[in-house]
Amino acid sequence: MINPFKKYPYIVVEGPIGSGKSTLSRMLSENFGSNFIKEKADQNPFLPKFYKNMSQYALPTQLFFLFQRAEQINDIKQNDFFHKGTVADFFIYKDPIFAQLNLDEEELKLYKQIYQFLELKVPKPDLVIYLQTPVELLKKRVERRSINYEKTISTEYLEKIAEAYSNFFHFKYNQKLLIVNNENLDIIDDPGAISMLVEKIEQLSSTREFFNPRVIY
Repeated sequence: MINPFKKYPYIVVEGPIGSGKSTLSRMLSENFGSNFIKEKADQNPFLPKFYKNMSQYALPTQLFFLFQRAEQINDIKQNDFFHKGTVADFFIYKDPIFAQLNLDEEELKLYKQIYQFLELKVPKPDLVIYLQTPVELLKKRVERRSINYEKTISTEYLEKIAEAYSNFFHFKYNQKLLIVNNENLDIIDDPGAISMLVEKIEQLSSTREFFNPRVIY
C-alpha cells in the first residue's frame, strides 16, 4: 500500500463529534507507522459541565481546548515529528466553529484575541480529510460510545455543529482538502476501506476534491 505520509507529511482528519475522526487517524497511524496526535477531550475538566450548562461553561471549555491543542502542535514542531509523518484527529483552525456557536459577544471577542495570537505559531497541515457525516449517523455513533457526559447532547446541537463544519470546509477553507462522504466509509468493518481512501489520497490532483465511496452489495 502506498504511504500517504510521503506526499503529505502532516495530515489532519476532521469532522463533527461521532464522525470517526479519531478511529481513522489511529488506523492511518498504525498502518503506516506515523505519529498520532489525539485530541485529549477526556482531560478537559470543563467538558462534562459544558454539556450540562452550555452557556455557563462554554468559554472555559473552549479556552482549555485551545491552549491544549496549541501545546500539542508546538510539540510537533519541537520534536520534528514530520520525518516519518504525523496524523492528528483535531484541527486548531476549526476552533472558531465552536466559538461562534457557543460563546456570547464579549466572550467571543476575548476568545478571538487569544486565538489570533496562538494561530501564528501553528504549522498548517499538508492535507485535511473532512469526514462529512449525516446527523442521524453522528447521533447513533455518539450513543454507541456511551460516554456519560455525551448522553445529554441533543440532535439540535449536532445539527448545528454539522452545518457549521460544512460551511467552514465548503466555503472558507482553501488549503489542500479531501471531503469524504462518510456515510458509506466503514473503516472498522470493511478491511478495504483504508486502502480505498489511501488510493484516493494518492490520486489527488487539485486543492479541493470529493470522495464518495461506493457501497457494493
